[in-house]
Amino acid sequence: MSMFQNTTSSSIIFLLTGVPGLEAFHIWISIPFCFLYITAISGNSLILFAIVTQPSLHEPMYYFLSMLSTTDLGLSISTLVTMLGIFWFNARKISFNACLSQMFFIQLFTVMESSVLLAMAFDRFVAISKPLRYASILTDLKIAQIGVAIITRGTLILTPMVLLLKRLSYCRNHVLHHSYCFHPDVMKLSCTDTRINSAVGLTALITTAGVDSVLIIISYVLIIKTVLSIASSKERKKAFNTCISHIGAVAAFYIPLISLSFVHRFGKQAPPYVHTMIANAYLLIPPVMNPIIYSVKTKQIRRAVLKIVHASAAKN
Repeated sequence: MSMFQNTTSSSIIFLLTGVPGLEAFHIWISIPFCFLYITAISGNSLILFAIVTQPSLHEPMYYFLSMLSTTDLGLSISTLVTMLGIFWFNARKISFNACLSQMFFIQLFTVMESSVLLAMAFDRFVAISKPLRYASILTDLKIAQIGVAIITRGTLILTPMVLLLKRLSYCRNHVLHHSYCFHPDVMKLSCTDTRINSAVGLTALITTAGVDSVLIIISYVLIIKTVLSIASSKERKKAFNTCISHIGAVAAFYIPLISLSFVHRFGKQAPPYVHTMIANAYLLIPPVMNPIIYSVKTKQIRRAVLKIVHASAAKN
């Protein structure tokens, strides 16, 4: 690979990577990815439309679901252009500033997804533990404040992490290993000391997904404790059923994240395309799976979506 001389950050051009070793099959590989993007965007848009237009869904649980769908849409759109651009047109070049912008939004929507899942765990805890006070605790104002806090938290934590990349010099080859800009990937191309960047990145990960996952586990420990204290087995089953969709969404988010971490740490001998495919799937699985999970397991959402589909079909 060619070596680049150190340049100002504004003039740096990075080269994104599709699926190493399978470049000849990019067009074919793009087909399942197109299907996943279409599923993610249409599914989350439909759920958002259903929640906005159906008065029966104007409840705290569904407001949080609308936040989840919004973050999933943002996450899908953040990677769509570069990923399909590589597969369809071999458009690998991306400027430094565009790379930082994409990185920021990918990280922001990922952190927001983790935060929303935590908020949804709190929603389920209040609904099961304090059902009589549910409406008074999770008011519209409180939910709006939680939404603002989620955005503010992500922005304040991630802005320094991204901006610190501007102080680095990039005098090595400018080839990234993913089809989107990933913080550790960009950082590794620097020929200057990146210890501060690594520390800030690790801190951001621990204070977001790390803290959120622990608090979600604590929430479910308290939920289980409350449910087990219910005398009626029928009521216990009903209470657990209200959590199934959320548990599925948590699994769809954290299992790919953990799998990616294991592959990076223990799968160094695996072919490069394995790392790339898992990295791409990590960002696509939650947006694809969440609408399916909530449509299948939540009766109110399923009814609302079917109502919209039938109304649309009747007009045509």
